[in-house]
Amino acid sequence: MRDTIGKYLDTIDELKLEKRMLCHNTLILGEQGSGKTNLACKIRNYVIDNDVPTLYMDFANSHEEDVELRYKDEHFNYIRFEESEAFDTELAKLIQERKHIYMAVDPQYFANKRDERSKLSKIISQKDLLDNYYYFFHDIENLNGFYTQFEDFLLYMLSFANLQKYGFTFLAQPHETFENPHLKLLFSFLFLGKCSNANYYNTAILKTLKKNKFLYQYRTAYPTLLFNEIISSMVKVDEYVPEL
Repeated sequence: MRDTIGKYLDTIDELKLEKRMLCHNTLILGEQGSGKTNLACKIRNYVIDNDVPTLYMDFANSHEEDVELRYKDEHFNYIRFEESEAFDTELAKLIQERKHIYMAVDPQYFANKRDERSKLSKIISQKDLLDNYYYFFHDIENLNGFYTQFEDFLLYMLSFANLQKYGFTFLAQPHETFENPHLKLLFSFLFLGKCSNANYYNTAILKTLKKNKFLYQYRTAYPTLLFNEIISSMVKVDEYVPEL
């Protein structure tokens, strides 16, 4: 199983993925060139090895020919989101067959009004997907519109039917938008559970990290009377070489 994905920089231990990652939130946050795609490929391979279907949503709305070759393995099934019966039929067939799905999405399909919920938000929160699929969100563009264009997306995440706390985060080179203390708190609660303050990660330090190096954070699995302890370590993720 492809569970070893790199190493810790502060110990001699290998960085290994674990089964509870399959049912907890995992956030990969970083600018272009930080190694997000490489890490996502590592995690995707681990999920596939555990026989869990994946839904990979590409918010850069990439055409099939523009998708990186490392995604185009035997599990690659491309589909482009649109509000049509043809799309609904094709997606339903993929879900029924538990196929791995690579969905190109134009973020404009998200609602931009507080009292609306878009069809896109409803589609990706349908029960068959939530119950059975491992989600990837990738390349959300136009971060300056986070409070308006993606409000529907944030509301969807906050109401995620099977949202689990005590998740995992890999952080590097975040966009200046994520220096906003309110967003820091939001992502802390969504992915780690509860944080001690708004500055649970230092963006100034993260911006100095080289490619494939991340601040890795997770909550311990053992039970406590209060919130489980947050563990933070610097890690280096191995470069993914597609199997021929």
